[in-house]
Amino acid sequence: MYDVTALGELLIDFTPGGKDSVGNPVFSAIPGGAPANFLAALARCGRKCAMIAKVGGDFFGSMLRERIESAGVDSRGVLSDPDVFTTLAFVTLSETGERSFSFARKPGADTCLRPEDLPETLLRDTKVFHFGTLSMTDEPAKSATLRAIALAKEAGAILSFDPNYRAPLWKREEDAIEAIRFGLSQADLVKISDNEAELLEISYEALAEKFLQGGGKVLFITCGSEGAWYFGKNGSGFLPAFRVATIDTVGAGDIFGGSALAQLLSFEKPLEALSKDELEKAVRYASAAAAISTTRHGAIPSIPSPAEVEDFLNQN
Repeated sequence: MYDVTALGELLIDFTPGGKDSVGNPVFSAIPGGAPANFLAALARCGRKCAMIAKVGGDFFGSMLRERIESAGVDSRGVLSDPDVFTTLAFVTLSETGERSFSFARKPGADTCLRPEDLPETLLRDTKVFHFGTLSMTDEPAKSATLRAIALAKEAGAILSFDPNYRAPLWKREEDAIEAIRFGLSQADLVKISDNEAELLEISYEALAEKFLQGGGKVLFITCGSEGAWYFGKNGSGFLPAFRVATIDTVGAGDIFGGSALAQLLSFEKPLEALSKDELEKAVRYASAAAAISTTRHGAIPSIPSPAEVEDFLNQN
């Protein structure tokens, strides 16, 4: 059985790599996609993970399959489609390392995953199923996502959700908000960023109360360089972020989410039974992993080892 199976975008992040001799921008092609980053963080912590996705039948698609395999993620659920290109994301970074995105996805291979493409054995043989909203921006991937959620839930998996909102990929903001609300209604565990939570136009406390009363178990709200909130059945709190020399925030939220889930799984308890101290321990570890990652370029290549995280925590 897998610890975590995720479905969603598997793409190439073109991240800034300086300029050439005549001043043209140079980009590095780095494997990415929020669910893939999330799984890579879990695999770094020793968890058995699998990815469900579609890539193009091209160089980048082959590269992505190889890179997630080298990151410790099972790629048997990653399909290649010769009729579409692998999705590409172009990243720009501010002076403080904050990122913004533009996409080549009209369509991208990730939106072409069909319900009949789903490897149902993976969905029925996993402890946790993780999904986001970007696989719900377009058909047929939206139908595939809804089918996967239903199959995983039917099999008794814990459902994990991270909206990963990217405004340029939605035709209407209202559709994104509807998808976020749907994910919240389905999930046991949610990692949501402050800007995503603010789309819902309610306070963090009200969001947490509604989520927990509706059947949710654990909610994390990440606030970038400020820190992260955590809410569970047995307590809630806030931990400020670690101060580091940030150069690149790409994937930091995904690394936080995957690292936090790895810690929660290590307690070997139902999510609703986790204590306030255990939730805080998970957030502290995840915050450290995310902080370290921002001092390096890229997402998957920046994920620290557990030993690096423990050393960092001992020094902070």
